[in-house]
Amino acid sequence: MKPRLVNLAWLLAFAALATLPQVLTVKYYLHLSILALIWVIVAQGQNLIQGFTGYVSIVQAGFMGIGAYGSTLIGIHYGWPIWATITAAPLITALFALLTGYPSLRVKGHYFAIVTMAFNLIIVIVLVNFRELTRGEAGISNIPKPWDGGRDAYFYLALILAAGTTLLAALIARSRVGEILRAIRQNEDLVGAIGIAAWKYKLFAFVISAMYAGLAGALYAHFQGFINPEIFGVAQSLDAILAVILGGSGTIAGPVIGAFLVVFLPELLRFADSFRLILYGLILVLATIFMPIGIVGVAKTLLAKVHRLGVRHDR
Repeated sequence: MKPRLVNLAWLLAFAALATLPQVLTVKYYLHLSILALIWVIVAQGQNLIQGFTGYVSIVQAGFMGIGAYGSTLIGIHYGWPIWATITAAPLITALFALLTGYPSLRVKGHYFAIVTMAFNLIIVIVLVNFRELTRGEAGISNIPKPWDGGRDAYFYLALILAAGTTLLAALIARSRVGEILRAIRQNEDLVGAIGIAAWKYKLFAFVISAMYAGLAGALYAHFQGFINPEIFGVAQSLDAILAVILGGSGTIAGPVIGAFLVVFLPELLRFADSFRLILYGLILVLATIFMPIGIVGVAKTLLAKVHRLGVRHDR
């Protein structure tokens, strides 16, 4: 697809999303839409390390937890305004990612995934046991909300931040850094052989992905008004991975589509009652097996076939 058409499609998608507060009569769906936009930020970060660099990280929900608790605790104990705490959250998460990223990225493949999953488990254990600060499994409630908790305003805040982080991901993907990240995914040894310090770029992708998750965690905390460690477990990190796979790994539109699917699909399956989660899991497994290139990948393949048929017809 031509760049102008792609840009037009993004503008139309943004405009369509911007009308949701006026179109959705059931406020619960607006609530889900805000959560989906927060997950767009998480999934775009996951895509940088997983889709572009080829390293499957299972710690994004843990990073969300660091951002959520960091923003909340700074506000409670130091009296920082909400906007300052939300701004600080990705920086706090980046510091943790810097400390854990270098040793983690010394291993590859399944070992990297296992190491990052261990970090996620450690984060949850610390949040559960450090009760004096985090209040343990009971969690922290009455977290202050901007604009007195108005959903419409929060929707537009989430939309703007989701659009901004998506644009940043696109700029990174189209830059020289993005080219090197894709080269690392395809053949990391070759990247090193031509004199490029691959570890710097991998660490960059890991830290940026953590900052995305930290920002999303802060948004989540101030939107829901309540957080506890259970929300930031390994299961939620797997949701971030699934969002990237379902939408289209290594694409910019894929994480957006995948994030909405991960949030809305379990709700749309409520008609199945107790079989809802089984059905949800089955759909994810089948989609991963039979649609490994994701929805965006399938759409690109179909558009290419239609284009070839059109060319043959013109001849």
